[in-house]
Amino acid sequence: MSLRALRVLREAHLIAAEDTRRTRTLLARYEIATPTVSYFEHNKLRRGPELVARLEAGESIALVTDAGTPGISDPGFHLVRLAREAGIPVVPIPGPSAVVAALSAAGIPGDRFVFEGFLPARAGRRRARLEALRALGRPVVLYESPHRVAATLTAIAEVFGAAVEVVLARELTKQFEEFRRGTPAELLATLPAGGLRGEVTLIVNAGAPGETDAVGPATEGED
Repeated sequence: MSLRALRVLREAHLIAAEDTRRTRTLLARYEIATPTVSYFEHNKLRRGPELVARLEAGESIALVTDAGTPGISDPGFHLVRLAREAGIPVVPIPGPSAVVAALSAAGIPGDRFVFEGFLPARAGRRRARLEALRALGRPVVLYESPHRVAATLTAIAEVFGAAVEVVLARELTKQFEEFRRGTPAELLATLPAGGLRGEVTLIVNAGAPGETDAVGPATEGED
């Protein structure tokens, strides 16, 4: 949590939160008393215009999400779009993002990668999407629900091959953060019987054939 983010949360007239209960826990930690209102996937069409109307009336609203960055795999982009269409400035407040955090500590080339977010829940559509991603020849970053991790790892092995390297990052920037690395089978063997808990990010090291980890233009002094 940056000092700038804390200042914005204190100075805003209202905080629009994906889950007000989780956000209030954070606010209580920093003794912030700004009122909150819910804004999530199932009320975005109704709540979005209400929030824009308040912005047009001169209020300032801070948009937050349960985990990560608003607008990245969450409905925040709908509100941002409505605000921009109304001529209201939108100011990003940089903070944790699982995509970048996972790549930065995974030891996998991150100069070019594909962020897919959540895969389809149905097995056939999930496999088809993975096949399309494999054709791109780039490391793939996925978000996954804890209870679908095993099924997704199995599908990754079927599409990318049993030997493909996968990094599983869980609860990034939180108390129980952890990284696991291995083939899909090796990771499956480490999953607890009751399943994982928390936010899960998967990185599939699917570089193009013949690519090395150090790809780039030669600089002065290189052979």
